[in-house]
This record gives sequence, structure tokens and C-alpha cells, in this order.
Amino acid sequence: MKETNNRSVWIEAEEWAEGEWNVEDDNLDVIVTFSNRSKWIASFFTYKNIQTLREKNAKTGECMKGAYLWSSDMVLIDIVSKERIYEVIDYLIENDKFESVFTRYPDVDVEDDYLYPEGFFKMSIE
Repeated sequence: MKETNNRSVWIEAEEWAEGEWNVEDDNLDVIVTFSNRSKWIASFFTYKNIQTLREKNAKTGECMKGAYLWSSDMVLIDIVSKERIYEVIDYLIENDKFESVFTRYPDVDVEDDYLYPEGFFKMSIE
């Protein structure tokens, strides 16, 4: 998890075993939490991963044998490196597009404060 300014970014792939994260052909969830306790999620897919999933589904029969693919909160991206994900998040925030792309989840409860650096949250819940 990376803390930058008033936000914390969790990337699912950082929890995976070493070697499982393929930045060119993968999909993963990203959660952004802001110091006001708001929490947002999106699923990042590489363009290449869409083709890989289509081919897999054609073989396994999933999604009408690859006829369609659906994922909530999908963001297509060239590579799913940590750096590129941060760049996209920064771009979306700077261009007032973040709330259109990421989906808001329930705010972080006080009971979960231990998961974040001390003093991260600027507002308290009463």
C-alpha cells in the first residue's frame, strides 16, 4: 500500500506471490482510500489481458464461449505496473474524472484505522 498526500493506494497484485504479476497481461483490483475516509475501487485490465480472457473463455465455455466479457468498474490500461496505475490515478484526480471511473464503497470504519498509518485520517467519525 502506498500513501501519497491524502490517499492510500492498495493494489491487489502486491499481495500475490512473486512472479504472478504480469504487467503486460493481467487484471487486478485497485482500492484508493482518502484521508476523509472515502474508499474507491476499480479493476484494471491490460488490453492484452482482454484477448487472453477471450481465448480462455472460448476454450472453457465461459461467457458464452468468449462471446462477451464483463467486469464492473473496468479500466483498460496499457500495462498494470504500479507506476502506471499511480499515473492513471493522478491523471484522473487532476482532471476531475476520478469519481466517474472509480466506484465509491462504504467509508472506512474507525475499527479499521489500524490498517493505515497513524494520523492518516484527517476527519473523525462521530
